[in-house]
Amino acid sequence: MATKIIKRKELGFWDRTYLPAVGLGLWITSRHFFRNMAVHALHLFGFAKNLRGAETYQYPEEQRPLSKRTRTRHRLTKREDGSPRCVACMMCETVCPARCINIVAKENPDPNIEKMPASFDLDLGMCVYCGYCVEVCPEDAIRMDTRILDIAAYSREGMKLDMQKLLNP
Repeated sequence: MATKIIKRKELGFWDRTYLPAVGLGLWITSRHFFRNMAVHALHLFGFAKNLRGAETYQYPEEQRPLSKRTRTRHRLTKREDGSPRCVACMMCETVCPARCINIVAKENPDPNIEKMPASFDLDLGMCVYCGYCVEVCPEDAIRMDTRILDIAAYSREGMKLDMQKLLNP
C-alpha cells in the first residue's frame, strides 16, 4: 500500500497573527451585546414584545429552571427500615473515573443481604459528575437528584461526604 505525502499550506501573515479570528470574535460578541441592549430598550418602552431578549436571573432569590436530567449532589437511598440500600458491591467505586468513592464493606445482620457498607465516603472536590456510579448501581442505591447545586466549601474536608451526609442530604 502506497503512502501519499500531503504538504501543508504555508500560513500567511494574517493567519499567523490570529488577528482575523480575534476580530471575528469581537464582532460576534458586540453584535450579541448591542442586539440584546436594543431589545431590552424596546421592551422598556413597550415595543417589540414578540422579540425575545437575553434572560436574566437574580440568582440567590430566583433559581434558574433545571432539566430533569441535571446531575446534582449525590444521595444514598434508604430501605423501609431506614438502613442504606447499598449492598457494598463496589461497582460504583470501580467504575468511577475520578476515584472519588471509597467504600468499606461489612457483614449485614439480615440473612437475605450479604453485605452492607461500614463506611461510604464521597469526595465532591474530585467528582466529575459523570453519573457512571448511578448508572452502574444494581440496587439503585446512589442517585444524583437532590437538586442541590451550591456545594462550595472553605476547605477540602468540607467537600467530603460520609454515609450520614449522603443518607440525609
